[in-house]
Amino acid sequence: MTQELIRQLQQEYSDELFEQLYRVYADKAIRTATAITRSSASAADVVQETFMRVYRNLNTFDLNKPFEPWFNRILVNECNRYLEKHSRLVPTELTDERVLPSQHDRYTFDEHGDIYDMVQRLEDQQRIPIILKYVNDYAEKDIAELLDLNVNTVKSRLYKARQKLQGWLRLNEGGEQDGS
Repeated sequence: MTQELIRQLQQEYSDELFEQLYRVYADKAIRTATAITRSSASAADVVQETFMRVYRNLNTFDLNKPFEPWFNRILVNECNRYLEKHSRLVPTELTDERVLPSQHDRYTFDEHGDIYDMVQRLEDQQRIPIILKYVNDYAEKDIAELLDLNVNTVKSRLYKARQKLQGWLRLNEGGEQDGS
C-alpha cells in the first residue's frame, strides 16, 4: 500500500495522498521522537521537519526499496539534529512536566513508569538503540543501518544498556547493583 501511495505521489503530488502517508507513519514517528528527544513538544517539531524532508526528497526515493527504513533514517537524523542543536542550550526554568509518548501509544508507560524513566536516564548512544529495539521492535541489523553503525556496535550498546537497566532495577528493588 505504501509503495503504491509513494509511486502516485512521485508522479503527481496531492495533499490528500500525502495526508494518507502522514496518517500511516505519524503516531509511530511521534512515539519514537518523544522517546529520543524526551519531549512531546520537541517531538512534534522533529516529526514536522521529518515530513517536510520526506516531501522535499520523495522524488529521490527508490521504489524498489522499502519506505519505512528510509523514513526512519530521516526521523532519527532529525532527532539527532535536534539533540545536537539543543544540547548547547542551558534551561532557564525547570518544570515538573512528565514527558510521555503519544496518546495513541500501544505501550502503557504508566504501568512501567520506572522502566521508562530509567531508559530516559541512559546516555543517547545507549538510549536510542534501546528505544528502537524495544519500543519500535527493530532488529539489530535495522538499528545499525538506521544509525549508520556496525551491527556489533549496536549489540554492544544494547547489552551495556540492558546491564545498566538491570542494575538500576536491582537498586530499586533494594538489592545490590552489579557492576554499573
